[in-house]
Amino acid sequence: MRPIYMAYGDRPREMTLGLLTASDTASFVPQGASIGIKPNLVVADSPERGATTHTEIVAGLIEYLMEHGFRDISIMESSWVGEGTGRAFSLLGYHEMAKRFGVKLYDLKKDKTRTLSTPAGDMKVCTRPLDTDFLISLPVLKGHCQTVMTCALKNSKGCIPDSEKRRFHSLGLHRPIAALATVLKPRLILVDSICGDLNFEEGGTPVQTKRMMLGADPVQIDSFGCRLMGIDPKEVSYIGLAAQWKAGELFTEDDPVIPVNDPGGAPAYPKPSGLVSRLTKNVRQDKACSACFGNLVHALYRLDHRPTEPICIGQGFQGQRFEGIGIGRCCSGASCTVPGCPPSALDILKALRKR
Repeated sequence: MRPIYMAYGDRPREMTLGLLTASDTASFVPQGASIGIKPNLVVADSPERGATTHTEIVAGLIEYLMEHGFRDISIMESSWVGEGTGRAFSLLGYHEMAKRFGVKLYDLKKDKTRTLSTPAGDMKVCTRPLDTDFLISLPVLKGHCQTVMTCALKNSKGCIPDSEKRRFHSLGLHRPIAALATVLKPRLILVDSICGDLNFEEGGTPVQTKRMMLGADPVQIDSFGCRLMGIDPKEVSYIGLAAQWKAGELFTEDDPVIPVNDPGGAPAYPKPSGLVSRLTKNVRQDKACSACFGNLVHALYRLDHRPTEPICIGQGFQGQRFEGIGIGRCCSGASCTVPGCPPSALDILKALRKR
């Protein structure tokens, strides 16, 4: 049986050390291994807003590894299209942390790639995570405007170049995310579910869930995360596909969930509000990138009225002329276009307020 370890509270470093100690993680890492740490820095924003991995989790993990003799450690990430990874590193203190611990810091937007064969066709993947002996994924369990939820499997999307991220969206996201899991497999997963945003991948409406989890199978972790959120894993197609393609196994009731501390006053896990579905009821989306779609959703969230014209977004509208509001460069054929790739939420909001 494959255990999942669970820590409760709101102290990221202490929870991290508790999970690593209880699971005896050091005994599973080969001596002399190169270790890569992949947090979720989808945007340059504070973890308290529900989108990014708490920096203290990364620091606690490095402390633990170094105490057990591991020295070849690097942190690697690529933020979503339109966001600079370096900006996230600077805002969240990663440069100072890398200097303090003497670890390497890599922006995967600048990395070389390797083309690999997957069940969804050839795919370009960054070489650093591929060549790392022991890859550790630090996702945030949160909602997503296109895939319902996001956690371990989708966190690996930060290990592909921006051109491939755009192509993932043109392919419908689910199949390529599942296929990526067959060629890029983290050996350990530490899930930040302390205050993940259950509505938006890029944060803004965080919910105090006060949990962290540790496991070794991204399919198991994601299907367990769905259960916590009250979501049927079948609603998230890439989870079942990843299991079908042998990238991992679904969580079952026989899999033990081991608490490493007293749950204390941890709240019952809240359920997603359905806010995104309500906001985007009149949006026509066809192969939209997450950054563009996410910025539109945030603009709609802040808008005090709903435009009567149709709102279109996504790569599927390229080269088409149509009446209505087009969001982003792909929809330049609309009678009213908000330019950009992606346009900011503020620019979209300003344009919608004029309609």
